Amino acid sequence: MDIALEIIDTYVADHIYAWLMPAHPAPYDLARDGFANATTGTFSGWQYKPATHYLHLEPSEAAYMSAWPRDNIYRQAITLYFVTLILGFLLYFVFATLSFFFIFDKATLKHPRFLKNQIRLEIKQATFAMPTMALLTMLLFLVDIRGYAKLYDTTEDGPGRWYDFAQIPLFICFTDFCIYWIHRGLHHPLVYKHLHKPHHKWIMPTPYASHAFHPLDGFAQSLPYHIYPLLFPLHKLAYIALFISVNFWSILIHDGEYLANNPVINGSACHTAHHLYFNYNYGQFTTLWDRLGGSYRKPDPEWFNKETKMSETTWKSGIKEMEKIRVQVEGEDDRAYLTQGSKKNN
Repeated sequence: MDIALEIIDTYVADHIYAWLMPAHPAPYDLARDGFANATTGTFSGWQYKPATHYLHLEPSEAAYMSAWPRDNIYRQAITLYFVTLILGFLLYFVFATLSFFFIFDKATLKHPRFLKNQIRLEIKQATFAMPTMALLTMLLFLVDIRGYAKLYDTTEDGPGRWYDFAQIPLFICFTDFCIYWIHRGLHHPLVYKHLHKPHHKWIMPTPYASHAFHPLDGFAQSLPYHIYPLLFPLHKLAYIALFISVNFWSILIHDGEYLANNPVINGSACHTAHHLYFNYNYGQFTTLWDRLGGSYRKPDPEWFNKETKMSETTWKSGIKEMEKIRVQVEGEDDRAYLTQGSKKNN
């Protein structure tokens, strides 16, 4: 995140901090004493060093005009928080909206287990959770930019060219394994009702449900993405790309459009089975750990046929089995469904 931080500092944050926290007058001539980049008349021991070899943004005078220079930990924490929060909202609303209008199967809106005002409730839950998730995530990003992560900038800095390619599947394998166990743990009876139940409020989710978590639930499932670079090397640019990609993937698996019945990939159909049948398909990217852990459930074959996917027969069959599992997992159902009387009649 130091690359993103440098971009934000250069174009926005330097000017804000120079205005909010102006530097004290310098006790000596900084330029004469070796701080060639410093602005005469202000005191700042910070010197510019690019976050990456691939981008060089020469700082303006504002970069040297704040009592909180760029390497100040409090400044970094505040900036990272707002960057994480704003970027999170942008990714969520832009991609979820695009997915809803161009990919999401609108027939889902007529499903007997679709809630009253569900989209509004999903967005409300997501916007409630994001500030807390951003705060907790900021602390992990702060660890990264303070030099405690094994992030590298060029091939020469890392294990080698082979690892530039290998790091992507390694990242996916590691995070998929960790998220499987975290997600499965969130379904433990002592944890589920307190943390994970808000996300399972949506029996038939829309893309807006992708980030509609209890904040501690969402943060817990994101931990493996931050743990990986603490344990293993990861290219800085790959880290940014993966951070965006995993958010995008979270939206895709809630889009309700089952393009392929792939036995390996934990796609939208597998995740719909998780929301509908609760105790299956905990994996994030693949079905591997569900298969090994005995929690894999193959998506209903009717879902891949346009004529039967949203038929009344398919709905009733799924609801009948879902209700048996839901009673075991949750007990009383406190949801308000869009279809009046659906809880009694289906």
